[in-house]
Amino acid sequence: MTSTTTLAARAVPLPRPAWLPKNVWPFETFGLKSGDSVLAVTDVGRGPVLLLVHTGTWSIVWRDLITRLASDFRCVCFDAPGTGRSTPLPKPAVTLRNAARAVTTVIETLDLDNLTLVVHDLGGPAGLSAIARTPERIRGIVAMNAFGWRPEGTALRAMLALMGSGLTREIDVITGFLPRISATSFGVGRHMDAASRTAFRAGMSDKARRAFHQYMRDARRSEASYEQIAIALSGPLAGRPLLTIFGERNDPFGFQRQWKRLFPGAFQVVVKKGNHFPMCDDPDLVAQTIRLWHREYVAE
Repeated sequence: MTSTTTLAARAVPLPRPAWLPKNVWPFETFGLKSGDSVLAVTDVGRGPVLLLVHTGTWSIVWRDLITRLASDFRCVCFDAPGTGRSTPLPKPAVTLRNAARAVTTVIETLDLDNLTLVVHDLGGPAGLSAIARTPERIRGIVAMNAFGWRPEGTALRAMLALMGSGLTREIDVITGFLPRISATSFGVGRHMDAASRTAFRAGMSDKARRAFHQYMRDARRSEASYEQIAIALSGPLAGRPLLTIFGERNDPFGFQRQWKRLFPGAFQVVVKKGNHFPMCDDPDLVAQTIRLWHREYVAE
């Protein structure tokens, strides 16, 4: 079955919600069947493929980057199962393994090839686990405030345990503290207007916030995924160009140093005064960095 036929069979309409006006999200989004979920997928621009993978909040975190890169790249992003505009999942299904399966579904259904994987946060393990199965499709990797290995160290595991705990999850459902904090300049909101911040919070519904915390919980115990990633990073992906982009104020666990140990030739950038979302803190710098790095290290 061709990719066109596969897409036609799996694609479903995805109406734009009232809380997401076009001036906030200027792209068309469609639904894509993936297991028990329908993924909200956005595919805009032309040129070499950038597959943007984030697991936790939703695709609006990529908006300002896409608007700057769609003239030179085909930019594909989606909401992980259970988050954003993707359909909710039953609790046992909210795992990084299923997030990785969603990445695979997008790659295979859209027939993405010669692509650059751009990962953020838990999109790291989800995206890398997926491409470990199809390394031949990958030309380069961009890691933004993301890791790609078994989480070790007391501080990191304690953070994942806290954010993944049932108590934290239910407090967030009641108070909405996560989207409120994340919508500020500390999170995604440094260059967002009031309407964009409102939409960001709306995309993090009660069910989506539960999924976020369940993904954090699962990140401590996804041993099979981390083993798969480790084999791929030291094997078929070891020679791929790597770019890391981190916020100056948000690398408490030394992820950039670990990426450099794994990829000695990695090109690394630190966003001045940046926090956890460098693509939102300084989208101009991040877009230009990706454009120049891709031209120098990835393009033929």
